[in-house]
Amino acid sequence: MLAGGLPVDFPTISVHESFSAPTSMYLRNLMSMDTEEMIRAQPMDAVVLIGGCDKTVPAQLMGAASAGVPAIQLVTGSMLTGSHRGERVGACTDCRRYWGRYRAEEIDAPEIADVNNQLVASVGTCSVMGTASTMACLTEALGMMVAGGASAPAVTADRVRVAERTGTTAVAMARSGLTPDRILTGHAIENAIRVLLAIGGSTNGIVHLTAIAGRLGIDIDLAGLDRMSRETPVLVDLKPSGQHYMEDFHAAGGMPALLRELRPLLHLDTLTVSGRTLGEELDAAPAPFAQDVIRPFDAPIYPVGGLAVLRGNLSDGRMSGTAAGTIVLHVTPEAAIGGPLAHVRNGDRIRLSVARREISLLIDDAELARRAAEHQVVRPSAERGYRKLFLATVTQADQGVDFDFLRAAQTHQTVPRKS
Repeated sequence: MLAGGLPVDFPTISVHESFSAPTSMYLRNLMSMDTEEMIRAQPMDAVVLIGGCDKTVPAQLMGAASAGVPAIQLVTGSMLTGSHRGERVGACTDCRRYWGRYRAEEIDAPEIADVNNQLVASVGTCSVMGTASTMACLTEALGMMVAGGASAPAVTADRVRVAERTGTTAVAMARSGLTPDRILTGHAIENAIRVLLAIGGSTNGIVHLTAIAGRLGIDIDLAGLDRMSRETPVLVDLKPSGQHYMEDFHAAGGMPALLRELRPLLHLDTLTVSGRTLGEELDAAPAPFAQDVIRPFDAPIYPVGGLAVLRGNLSDGRMSGTAAGTIVLHVTPEAAIGGPLAHVRNGDRIRLSVARREISLLIDDAELARRAAEHQVVRPSAERGYRKLFLATVTQADQGVDFDFLRAAQTHQTVPRKS
């Protein structure tokens, strides 16, 4: 209002990460359609997308990309950490760790109850680099958020300041007519991939990023993603794979500090919601200072990225949550449409090699073909409603699990380009 706009709240459906059945991912596309149609239906000059948990932010970006109205993302921010007997704890990462100790009878029922009371210390999204935090960081890297807007915790004054700057920027975007298609370019997608790799982010991030890009006719080449992973260092030391939490990332300078370290690998000419380029935003960012959460480019936590693309004769996988170690989460084609996972039997052995970028069912081609011939694929179907639409039109993970009719009619660009 201080910038001259008239703000009007309007709701769309939200997606509860923990209790949505059968999964929250199932409902992401429904929320994106709701967002798109509500933007189209109302006489607005710009829209502020207020989202938080894992599927809400990508759903809003997908809908806004398709609607074509000036849009800016405002995330609600992460929760604070709690404390259990002098140890910081937060969100699902520490929950799983302590639950494992409880099952091993290393701690008793009263102590696990005490831990549970500390895991969610305030309102906000998960305090670790799960999908919500990952998508917040990717959104800033895409240019769809004000600089520094990804990391401020939900209950802080910094989050209120980010919200005020977001509203002011939305008014400026309405006046200039800056639409998402001018921001969400192929180079912006590549910048977001760099960030995903450097933060050790959620594997769900690439699925959502692929869906957002697909709305604008941009395909993400998985071989290119793997190429980028081999040359992008992990710089952020956050749980679940590191030591710190989102509030520490914010105190260390947040995304502007990380982007400054990644500068040699970024496309600095991409446009942001401010109307300035990413390079101009980084020139205006606060000066660096000593901290141990965001590592220098030449002293990384790990010299290559945290994601790898595997090839072989197998699988499908879908998991929501945070975990540590080497885990396969998304493989196409899935079993439901006749993918090789449908032919795996008890007692089979599977080879997983990150170094060789391989996931293989250890049976010969003739045996796999014999099993496939014996297996009758019955694709799931439904009689009516959203489930019928989903089962009939959803794409595989390599196309973002979007509906085929919501993707752009033509692909005009594939990223990352071969150097």
